[in-house]
Amino acid sequence: MNNTNNQKNRRGCFRNSCLGLIIISALFCGALFWAFRSSHTLPDRFVLSIPLGGTISEIRHESSSLPFVSSRESLSLQELLFILEHAATDKRVKEVLLDIGGLQATPAKITEIRQAVEKLRRSGKKVTAFIHSAEDNDYLLAAACDSIIIERGGFLLLDGLKAETLFYTTPLAKLGVAFQAAQWKKYKSGIEPFLLTESSRESLEEINAMLDEVFDNYLGYLSKRRGISRDALKGVMDNEPLMSAQRAKALKLVDGIASSWELQRSLTRKITGKELSSDNDAYIHVGQYRSAVDWPLKSDGDESIAVVTLSGMIVRSAVGGAAEMSEGIDVETLRNSLDAVLENKKVKAIVLRIDSPGGDALASADMLQMLDSAAVRKPLVVSMSGVAASGGYMAALAGKTIYAEPLTITGSIGVYALKPNIKGLAEKIGLGRTVVTRGRYADANTLFKPLEGDAYNKFVAASGEVYYDFIGKVAASRKMRIAQVDSVAGGRVWTGSRAMKAGLVDRTGGLFDAIHAAQLLAKIDPARHPRLLLYPAQKTWWEYLFQGNDSGLAERISTCIKQQLLHEIIPEKQFSSMEAYYEMLMMSGQLHMLAVMPCEIIIR
Repeated sequence: MNNTNNQKNRRGCFRNSCLGLIIISALFCGALFWAFRSSHTLPDRFVLSIPLGGTISEIRHESSSLPFVSSRESLSLQELLFILEHAATDKRVKEVLLDIGGLQATPAKITEIRQAVEKLRRSGKKVTAFIHSAEDNDYLLAAACDSIIIERGGFLLLDGLKAETLFYTTPLAKLGVAFQAAQWKKYKSGIEPFLLTESSRESLEEINAMLDEVFDNYLGYLSKRRGISRDALKGVMDNEPLMSAQRAKALKLVDGIASSWELQRSLTRKITGKELSSDNDAYIHVGQYRSAVDWPLKSDGDESIAVVTLSGMIVRSAVGGAAEMSEGIDVETLRNSLDAVLENKKVKAIVLRIDSPGGDALASADMLQMLDSAAVRKPLVVSMSGVAASGGYMAALAGKTIYAEPLTITGSIGVYALKPNIKGLAEKIGLGRTVVTRGRYADANTLFKPLEGDAYNKFVAASGEVYYDFIGKVAASRKMRIAQVDSVAGGRVWTGSRAMKAGLVDRTGGLFDAIHAAQLLAKIDPARHPRLLLYPAQKTWWEYLFQGNDSGLAERISTCIKQQLLHEIIPEKQFSSMEAYYEMLMMSGQLHMLAVMPCEIIIR
């Protein structure tokens, strides 16, 4: 019997060894394939083709790097900005084609991409936009290009902007689930979906102010670029929002109509002087271009600037559960990045790039403390991307100078706390419990009953303490009085341009403006191009699989595939960036202090 078992065990081990050998061989072959692609030289003249669609994340996440798992994930914003910066000085790039479809991004991100396109055009490169069945976001970016070509058979839908809030109070009550909340202060409206059935006056005031500013920018930019009056554009949106390709051309909203093949044939003939053929394709895909250029930018010296990115929800730890599957930043990741930056003597300055609605209030405070310590040793400049609000704004306080795009969503200086209560649900399903305690408040923080009396008062008071600590940090960093900070805080949300008037940011500008400012602070010769080091350092697929945490190889492969499938099944990021946090809240049943944006602003 023992011999039989030993033989089975040996066969099992053999099978496992074979499986491991197969996986390693496949990975090695994949590495050779990608190395070959990366070394592929580019032709002397070509059209750089850049597809843009779906959600534009600030940076690419590790799950995107698996070599043999195809991904439809869009370019990250930073990838796109660096690629356009490369193309502006690359003599081989004769034209750039932006293939735009189903784009979802914050107004500030679209503005920063538009500015990069305009800079590319000023360098002498022609930029063409190819749109399919386009909506407002697609068209707003396309308007930055020299010409707009709409796909034959496509349509244009310009129906304006809207903001929508869902309220869960009534359906949750029917299930027997309720929430208690502490709110500091009335403009911190993140609690409203769980307590109210419609938006408060303060929430509507904020939403209307933001929509007015974004809509004014929208109409103004389109009017300027297309030579059509604002009133005429507003008339199209109100009376004829959905139009055919032919009608869009008649209204001078687009410059031409073509199929994808017709456009490719036309551009190939233009660039090469020859007809399109299998051996005469003038198109170079952006992925191939990225692999063939110095990344992120060509430098002419050893002096470096570190670009440290905070992207997504701020959480304490990225280990397990919702945090593992979410796209966010945790305290340990930032600490590792700053340690690497401070240990590198060639790094002369830091640019902190923020695209975060905030998150855990205490984690945000920890991050600010680390960033303040880093800023003592090396100059630190902040660049706000699409959103840098609440805990994201707290992190920005470490900056010597804070840059924001005019439509960056920032501020939201406030705190709220949510306490779930499933007492009604337990009664509905007949769930009973017996509790034995030691200590007055041992059972106060439970899912099965609301907070009462002193326990509730302490809950509210704790939130207030976090709020007053927050505005104290703002006052110290921005050299403002506490009362002055309180007048612009209380949860109020600001655009970048209004935040500058309120004293919360210093200048309007994008990533490269912040890099230039950091270069001056570091006393690096402005005529030189410093090396840019990007953090958190993007792991290669090999590092991620074989040099990861203590989890096994199979588990890490499984996690990669789950993340990849999530991008494939839900490529447009249908769920709120706060989904992971709410899942953690309900799963743990613990109290959490939130310094986070009360909503997401998605413009379609």
